[in-house]
Amino acid sequence: MNKKFIKTILCSVLIFLSVNFSYACTNIIVSKGATVDGSVLVSYAADSHALFGELYHHPAQIFSTGSFLKIYDWDTGKFMGQIPQIANTYQTVGNMNEHQVTITETTYGGRLELMDPDAIMDYGSLIYVTLQRAKTAREAIQIIAELANQYGYASEGETFSIADKNEAWIMDLIGKGSKKIDGKNVNKGLVWVAARVPDGYISAHANMSRIQNFKKNDPDNWLYAPDVISFAREMGYFKGEDKDFSFCEAYAPADFIGARACGARVWDIFKNLCDGQINGQDFTVYNDFALGHNLKHRLPLFVKATHKISVKEVADAMRSHFEGTILDMTQDVGAGGLNCPYRWRPMTFKVDGKEYVNERATATQQTGFWIVCQSRSKFPDTIGGILWFGTDDAATSCLTPVYTSIIDSPESIRKGNGNLITYSPTSMFWKTNKVTNFAYLYYSRVQPEIRAVADSFENAALKNVAITDATAIKLYKNGTKHQIKKTRKYLTDFTCNSAQSLFDRWSSLETYLFVKYKDGNIMKQNTDGSFKYNEYNRGTPEFPDQPGYNQNFYKSIVKDHGKVLEMK
Repeated sequence: MNKKFIKTILCSVLIFLSVNFSYACTNIIVSKGATVDGSVLVSYAADSHALFGELYHHPAQIFSTGSFLKIYDWDTGKFMGQIPQIANTYQTVGNMNEHQVTITETTYGGRLELMDPDAIMDYGSLIYVTLQRAKTAREAIQIIAELANQYGYASEGETFSIADKNEAWIMDLIGKGSKKIDGKNVNKGLVWVAARVPDGYISAHANMSRIQNFKKNDPDNWLYAPDVISFAREMGYFKGEDKDFSFCEAYAPADFIGARACGARVWDIFKNLCDGQINGQDFTVYNDFALGHNLKHRLPLFVKATHKISVKEVADAMRSHFEGTILDMTQDVGAGGLNCPYRWRPMTFKVDGKEYVNERATATQQTGFWIVCQSRSKFPDTIGGILWFGTDDAATSCLTPVYTSIIDSPESIRKGNGNLITYSPTSMFWKTNKVTNFAYLYYSRVQPEIRAVADSFENAALKNVAITDATAIKLYKNGTKHQIKKTRKYLTDFTCNSAQSLFDRWSSLETYLFVKYKDGNIMKQNTDGSFKYNEYNRGTPEFPDQPGYNQNFYKSIVKDHGKVLEMK
């Protein structure tokens, strides 16, 4: 097989992967000065049609000299190679570690020729290996760069959210491809730029490179690879003066689908968290960018918060389908007769030779798990880190608090409790999916009921966390080994009880919704929520309501088939 043919096949595979994965994941980053309680917040939706929703929990470990760590590709499970293991690793719970460091991601792809087929470190390995080794966000940035430069970077372009209890960063990175001299890749590693989110500001990213120009002599706020500009020149991606260099323009040029399917989510997040404003301007000023019609009118990297933002607000921003905007997915005929804001894949389609696109909202059906990571400097690390964890579609699911010092995982979200092809009746992922897929059938009727239960649970959980914090501080006292052990046990019990309570609540919700909305009917209810019975036969209900569809849907039916359906 000749080299030209092999290269053609590789390019085809890379393009296929780009199309299938480029719309996955959404992140929100909120700096310490922009939150109600001085927390640093990072949200993440792990959106993949092939990802199971479960909690990854890896306790801290001690390794002997000469130990190695096997690396497996995050998306495929392929064995990539091995690297030397460090002597002591930190505990990780999901995308946080015991020192309240958070790392999450979105894939933007970028220039696919910069992938290194011989590299060991993929994006997922960079995240989870770094979490085992970093005590601060700045340290995490350096470890990411060092790991990739030493062992090679195998994935596409990524944007990382990296935070600790004091700082929040956004990092754009991409590989350098494979240029071999005497069998050795002389381009191994990354080019990257990392920006600290200013205090009082927020940022977000959603599968589109975000960093444009950056300051070269401000290490408090900007960090970058020393060859990030020179390498772009070498590859022919940039020819101007250093002051005009833009990372995203060089390594991931914008296109229509990038703005429409990816940038639009950031636009919507800024609108939802900043009272319809984007740095003092009405969010609609950026409609042209969100629509993909003006790629030069890019969104700012940082947006000043218009008010102090809470964990609940961040969670709710992850539940959006562009409601209240020009892209509102509940309003066009594609939403059907019950305003369902989902469009099954593929994202694009053709009619009479012309191509069209479905919107890609923040809340989406293919979410495996979603989280809001909360790092709190006012508490010791044993108590400060909380991973708010949910499974499946954010719009029809709920978060439960998981302290990052836990010594055991809740059964309902424990890794290994089921998978995508093995149903488990005790898995929160499968329980949530059953409720969610039922909601898709009767969305405008069922989703508000699900949302009410989620709001009730999350608001109660926030109050319970405050009570738990107070008790945990008393147990922690001076932070002796014995006191820390007692505190961790207490927080583990709280975490497991909360997760089980959510599972039980969702089980009840599943039964209730199925009975109430069976066959498209709506069973009548009493003021206490119980169903009304036929006064002559307690075994049958009152005749149910049958409200039909929305008027927009009926109009579409008439337009398409009215002559046949018209009553004479």
